[in-house]
Amino acid sequence: MGKVTGFKEFERQDESYEPVEKRVKNYNEFTIPLSDEEITKQGSRCMDCGIPFCHSGCPLGNLIPDFNHMVHQGEWQKASWILHSTNNFPEFTGRLCPAPCEKSCVLGIIEDPISIENIEKNIVERAFKEGWIKPQPPKTRTGKTVAVVGSGPAGLAAAQQLNRAGHTVTVFERDDEVGGLLRYGIPNFKLEKGVIDRRIAILKAEGIIFKTNVNVGVNYDVEELKAFDSIVLCGGATERRSLPTPGIDADGVVQAMDFLTQQTKVLFGKEVKDQVLATDKHVIVIGGGDTGSDCVGTSNRHGAKSVVNFEIMPKPPGHRSPTTPWPFWPLQLKTSSSHEEGVERNWLINTKEFVKDENGKLIALKTVNVEWKMVPGQRPQLIEIEGTEKTWPCDLALLALGFTGPESTLAEKLGVELDTRSNYKAEYGKYKTNVTKVFTAGDMRRGQSLIVWAISEGREAARQVDIYLMGKSDLPSKDVTGDLVAL
Repeated sequence: MGKVTGFKEFERQDESYEPVEKRVKNYNEFTIPLSDEEITKQGSRCMDCGIPFCHSGCPLGNLIPDFNHMVHQGEWQKASWILHSTNNFPEFTGRLCPAPCEKSCVLGIIEDPISIENIEKNIVERAFKEGWIKPQPPKTRTGKTVAVVGSGPAGLAAAQQLNRAGHTVTVFERDDEVGGLLRYGIPNFKLEKGVIDRRIAILKAEGIIFKTNVNVGVNYDVEELKAFDSIVLCGGATERRSLPTPGIDADGVVQAMDFLTQQTKVLFGKEVKDQVLATDKHVIVIGGGDTGSDCVGTSNRHGAKSVVNFEIMPKPPGHRSPTTPWPFWPLQLKTSSSHEEGVERNWLINTKEFVKDENGKLIALKTVNVEWKMVPGQRPQLIEIEGTEKTWPCDLALLALGFTGPESTLAEKLGVELDTRSNYKAEYGKYKTNVTKVFTAGDMRRGQSLIVWAISEGREAARQVDIYLMGKSDLPSKDVTGDLVAL
């Protein structure tokens, strides 16, 4: 695959970024693409490694060496066909996926791995530019109807696959635009919304029906939902985690997703009452994941006076930890483009109090440094370090603590059982709930996870729905029970 000596001849090259002082003045994507010639070289680095572990690293089972080889040969249209054969939306994963495939790349054992994610992004962008991505409506219809609740990556993938099987698919979205967290939860500087609109136009042309501002179980009776021949629940994990900390009710303590959603809505002219702004404020972001990083980038674009990030876990090592050897997902420090724009990062720190003034406004955070005590056979214990108490000035605290699971409203109204983690219960690989004809996929079934897992589950659930409706299915399937990563 690729050029036999390519990995010896060419070093890994990634996209560069516009200068910080320029990009923080707007909300546009700021990557500077590599030339086609350079991307071809990057594809040429893919080794003929015999057993491509990148397949196992990818929840979608993308045929990575195959599309790398096509790029190496300049066969971009064939590369696009191969890529889309396993991934409905490579323009999303090519921008947002943390690329577990790269962490399991064989070349990564001794050198920098293949730049798989960037190659993927370039393939799909070339395909759109050349007009190779066209609507593919089914030639015949089965007469069966399917309702998909939720228009995030899981719902969209399930909808497209089921539509290709000939079923009439209606997607219900409670927000005013299609896309789920892709639309309002991901900042525009990471995913410009025209990228979503471009793909939705394709899906609509293929015959998928989209209904927005429809909150099933609230302003849409579940009895009407039951009229469909099958139902796929892909509502995501949207219950935000909070903190049992004194002062949490202070004016100025805000959930990260509310902060990010408001900014995106305002950017596109949507009405937002009392938008939370970081302008001229001391901002503290609690939570060190991707959402926390997004809050850092957005706060800097607002013109925050200072941005500080708290993480209760230890600082990861700069290189792959021995506890997570190749080809597993590594424990390793991640520095995002938003971090590079300006933030003070702190690890092993716990918030003890949100300090309010006499009017209830947030003015400071009190913290203490901590350590984790590991006892064999027991859960790790959080130990506070005496004498490390500190007060931080803070006008805006953003809680980027992840999600505890899906909202239970639909489960209650449909009679769907929940598992021990409060997710909608359905056997992995089957996606069928305890309720006849009701299936579930994505974060709603597995809990907060990655976009690549959402697409994978949407595709797999669609196949199971097709089998339920027709007794068999020609939709593709990937057995991922042996995958090396479960993020």
